[in-house]
Amino acid sequence: MTQKPASSSPRYQALLLLLETADRVWNASRLFFARWNLSPSQFNVLNLLFTAAEGRSQIELGRLLLMHRSNVTGLVDRLEKRGLVERRDVAGDRRVFRVVLTAKGRRLIEEIHPHYFAASERAWEGVADVRIQELSAALRQVAANANRAIDAGGTHEDSPIMDSTD
Repeated sequence: MTQKPASSSPRYQALLLLLETADRVWNASRLFFARWNLSPSQFNVLNLLFTAAEGRSQIELGRLLLMHRSNVTGLVDRLEKRGLVERRDVAGDRRVFRVVLTAKGRRLIEEIHPHYFAASERAWEGVADVRIQELSAALRQVAANANRAIDAGGTHEDSPIMDSTD
C-alpha cells in the first residue's frame, strides 16, 4: 500500500489555502482602509473601542487583537496623535489607563462602518449562508486545535500551523 505524500493531504492543502486567503484579505484590507489613512490594525483598535463605552486597557486590546502589548502601544500612540483615541487614568491604579474613543474617532468609525459591512458582504458573494456557518465552525475548530498546540508548548514539528516555506 502506498501512502500519499503529506503535501497532497486535503487538510494540508486547506491550511495553505487558509493562509493564502488570510494574506489576500489582509492586503485587500490595507487598500480598503488607506482611504481613511488607517491600517487594518488601527481600524481593529477603533472598532473594539466603538463597542466599549468605558474603553479598554492596552492589555485587553492586545488580548483581543492577538498582539503583543508593545505593538498595541504603537497603534494607540498613532491613533492618539490623530485625536481618534485618548488614554484616561484609572482611579486608584496609577499603572493602568483606559483607551477610549474620542468623538472624532467615533465619527470616523461611523463613517467607515457602512463601507466595511458592504465590503464584508461582497467578500462572501456566491457563498450560501449554510456554507458560511459550516466554514465558521470549521475555522473555530482549527483555531482551538492551534491553541491546544500552543498551550501544550508543542515543538515546531508538532505545530498544526505553519507556512508554506516550512
